[in-house]
Formats: sequence, C-alpha cells, structure tokens
Amino acid sequence: MPPSLTSFTDDALIAFDNLADRAAGLVNPTIRLGVTGLSRSGKTVFISSLVHNLLNGGRLPLFEPVQSGRVSAVRLEPQPDDAVPRFQYEDHIRALVKDRVWPDSTRAISELRLTLDYQSASGWNRLFSPGRLSIDIVDYPGEWLLDLPLLAKDFRTFSEETLALAETGIRAELSGHWLGMTEAADIVEPADEMKARDLATAFADYLKACKSDERSLSTLPPGRFLLPGDLDGSPALTFAPLKLPSEGNAPKGSLWAMMERRYESYKAVVVKPFFREHFARLDRQIVLVDALQAINRGPEAVQDLERALTDVLACFRPGTNSLLSSLLGRRIDRVLVAATKADHLHHESHDRLEALTRRLVDRAIERIGMAGAGIDVMAIASVRATREATVTRDGQTLPVIVGTPMDGETIAGETFDGNRKTAVFPGDLPENPRWLFEALESNGANVHLPEVNVVRFRPPELEKTGEGIKLSVPHIRLDRAMQFLFGDRLA
Repeated sequence: MPPSLTSFTDDALIAFDNLADRAAGLVNPTIRLGVTGLSRSGKTVFISSLVHNLLNGGRLPLFEPVQSGRVSAVRLEPQPDDAVPRFQYEDHIRALVKDRVWPDSTRAISELRLTLDYQSASGWNRLFSPGRLSIDIVDYPGEWLLDLPLLAKDFRTFSEETLALAETGIRAELSGHWLGMTEAADIVEPADEMKARDLATAFADYLKACKSDERSLSTLPPGRFLLPGDLDGSPALTFAPLKLPSEGNAPKGSLWAMMERRYESYKAVVVKPFFREHFARLDRQIVLVDALQAINRGPEAVQDLERALTDVLACFRPGTNSLLSSLLGRRIDRVLVAATKADHLHHESHDRLEALTRRLVDRAIERIGMAGAGIDVMAIASVRATREATVTRDGQTLPVIVGTPMDGETIAGETFDGNRKTAVFPGDLPENPRWLFEALESNGANVHLPEVNVVRFRPPELEKTGEGIKLSVPHIRLDRAMQFLFGDRLA
C-alpha cells in the first residue's frame, strides 16, 4: 500500500504492531495468513477444511511436511488477539460433517491459531529452531479489501467513478432509482438528515442488487454498506456519491459538505483501522474467487470480476521481506488467487478453470503495472461435494459429476429434496481462454460464454473406516495451496 494512504501516526502504529509481532515470534514463530474472497467464494469452508484435514490426518500428498512425516502434532490454541472474535471452527465443521449443510458466510473479521510441531528437514535448522510454527488465520470479508483503494480517493473521485460505473451495462438497470434521486438532489441546499438517509438507502439497495445471485457482480465498495454490522444506521454509513461540478468546494452546511464529511469519516473510522490493525500485519494471503459463477452469469460478471481483482491485487505488494521491512512495515510475500468449486467440473476442465483465472490475474497485474512475483493461481475445491463418472447417451460417452443437490435445487425442471443423488454434465470451459477475453474486449456483453452448469450440491457424507472413524473432509488441491502458503516455513 503506497505510503500516501496512511498518516505518520498510522505508520508509527503499524511499525509498533509489527515490532510487537516480531518480538513474540522470536519465542513462538508465527505466520499470519489472511483469508478473503469475493462474495460466496467459500472462505469459511476453506478455513474449516484446512484445519480439519491437518487435525485429522487428511490426505495431503502435495503438502511436503505432512507427506514426509515431519509434522508430529497439530493443535488449536488460543489466538493472540483477544479483541478479535474467534473463528468458530467447531460450529462450522459440525455443519459440514454432521448436518451436511454449508456454514454461514463471513460477515466480520475472525481469527484462529493453529500450531504445528515439526522436525526441520535441515539438520542445521534443527539445532536452532524450536520446531514449532503457529499459523494465525485471519478471516475477513472480501468487501473490506475492496475498500482499501478508497483511502487514495477523495469524495469527488469516488463519486465520479461510482456514478460512471453505475451507468454501464446491467448496472444501469439496477441503479435507476438511486440515480434518479441523485440527479434530483440539490447538493448545495442545507444538509437534511432524511435526504441523506434516503440517498444512502437507495445507494445500498443498488449495491445489494448488484451482489445478488442473479447478477453476481464483484466491484461493490463501500463494503460495509453490504455488511454494516454494528455500524448500521451510523453517520459513517449514511452517505452516497453525488453528482458534483468539476470544480469548486462544498458550501458550508450543505448536503454536499455533509456527504463529503461522512465519506471521510467512513475512511477514518472503518477503513483505516482495518488496514492498520489487520491487513498491514499479514504475511501471506489467499484470495478466493468464484469464477464459475461469474461465467454462468455472463460477460458483465466476468468483466466485473476482473475489475475487482485489479482493485484487490493493487492492495498487495508481494515481494521478499528485508529485515527492516519485516520489522517496520510487513510486505505480503505470497498471494494465492484460488478459483473455488473445482468439484463442479470434470477433472478434464480443472486446468482450463485455472488457466482462465490466471488470465484474469495476469490482465489485472498488467493493468496496475505490478510484477507477478509471489502470486500464484490454482483451481481448488476446499470440500469436494461430488465424484466423477461417465454416462453413455446416444452411443456417446460423456463425463459427468455425481452429487446430492441441495433441497429445492431445480435441474432441467426437476426439483430435488436434498437426499437424492443425480449425475450432471457440467459443461466445458475453453481450452485457451485467450479468445474469450479478446471477444469480451471487442464485443463486450454480446459475447456467448461457455455453458457451465452451476449446481448447489450438499457437502459429502463422510465415509467411515472399519473402526468406525470418519475420514477427513475430501478436497481438491487444498494440499497444494497449503504448500504454497506456508510449506516453506516448515522446511
């Protein structure tokens, strides 16, 4: 994050927090792993499955420390930040394993400490390392991450960009009521609380409509308008972009002045504390994205996902920490962008999902002019809810996935009860995503995207061994994600 986004006081507090973390790390080596993602990408499921597989000896062939037998014990421990809610792992894993329902999505920040005892692969390191690593998993909504770019924007810039975006494509249909109110507002009239509240409510309704399952748009700051929490109804959340003149300042006591002041309060009260107290202390980061949902919703959702990834990656400056930077101002040295729900595709399309997501990331990196070092992309399923099979139809063999659709899910006009399994042909992604993005650039919303059947399946029923012990949660490439995110810290 560029230094201009924080004040001298913020920088001093960040440096103090990092010094405190490093001092504690001398006694108990720790890595802080940020887990975030855009709406419904599966953050809670990712954390729950990661912890469950490590605690229960899951199949992790690509996670070298476990595969080689160097990890001797894994346990949950009290988290170091008493003011941050604990990630309720036990409740979430009960929902997944016992009730076979997906846990509630992330609505606020939470934290969990997982500690691994291990033997270093290096004899030299075994002499000096305690052979223990604590992973502090910090779970936070992706909407909060998309707020960080606001720190570099004044109210005029925020208003201009938000209004311009609201007038494009499908957003124009969703923003009509709010834009009409904005157009009619007299911004130099005396500030009126009811007028401000009506504008803020209409603006929030527009953002919620963009986020809905039917649209699945991703670029939706300010994030707390979607997840207000205990700030619901506060002045810091009672503002909206305005149509402003190209020059001039807000008259004192005007609606314009009120909205501008509250926008700045939102940055000071909501965004800066999150940046300083949590984001600036992270060592590694995973960003989960539901690229399949975007493809299923159409060209605008794909373009909006790329826009959101551009904003997200602009918040990171991946690179190797020097001694001074690690003490005074951490640098997130590894970022993983993971396309989730790979189990909704046949394995033949997993590489295609990864290639499509990598193309999105590469384009975002190119736009913001940053290096791609320290950034990886992969297709995963934190919990594998399906298995693969083949069916023969009209003499042709088709690859399918088999799972239990959720209660009320409708497929080809047939409604399921949450108990009966079915086979679904998931569709195919293009072998080379390049044509897709070239077509999006030239034809925009008129591009015909590949058809992908996005079905909501229930979590799987876990099998039991002969001794009655339930196996760990099945997954796709969760071990590969672990290896990238913190495998090197267990070397």
